[in-house]
Amino acid sequence: MRERLILLPGWAIGPAALEPLREALLERAPHLAVEIEPLPALDQAGAWLDELDARLPEDSWLAGWSLGGMLAAQLAARRGDACRGLIGLCSNMSFRDRDDWPCAMSQEIFAAFYEACRLDPAQTLKRFTMLVAQGARDARTLARQLQVTQVPGEPKVLDAGLRLLDVLDIRAAIQGFGGPQLYLFAGRDALVPATAADALLDWLPDVEVQVFADASHGLPLERPEEVAAAILGFMREGDDV
Repeated sequence: MRERLILLPGWAIGPAALEPLREALLERAPHLAVEIEPLPALDQAGAWLDELDARLPEDSWLAGWSLGGMLAAQLAARRGDACRGLIGLCSNMSFRDRDDWPCAMSQEIFAAFYEACRLDPAQTLKRFTMLVAQGARDARTLARQLQVTQVPGEPKVLDAGLRLLDVLDIRAAIQGFGGPQLYLFAGRDALVPATAADALLDWLPDVEVQVFADASHGLPLERPEEVAAAILGFMREGDDV
């Protein structure tokens, strides 16, 4: 039976932005089944995890970009042994800072972004792609790629995703998940500070962490070949892919 890897995109990131990573994975491991699944298009934030659990096949590896990685962590914890392993791509333990997790976006900046999205979603989405690409070797090209692959979202769905980013704290989930875990961070990430990588290792030394020093939050699209190599190397440690 072929091993299966599920890829989840991030907030306001179209599934097509993960296609270069999927192609890079299949080029190196053609016998691996790699599927890109969109995030739920629901306006009730609390229903997103249940919808993913109902839709995604069990006995798979789960990988997610930013919010997708945070939801993958929650789903892995829920499924336990029915999840082969967990991979976070530029996914923080908490997207916004907390008293006991300061290595994140400040609450003030997040609140301002949230309000801007409510007032002018289209302009905010364009600004978001620029933030995702900020720090990349070719930020303009990466931002354009993100804009081309971006799927217009309903304002209520965008709002629900931001509410999840505001409240999610996945530390209990990853601490409770017994399977292998890999977290890839970017050194020039404008949305998830690279200091979150050291903070994660200090808090939970058993997980694997890698930082791509000269990369942006758009890491999976910016550096698909290197990300694919890191993912497959990690998967092979626990199983033959």
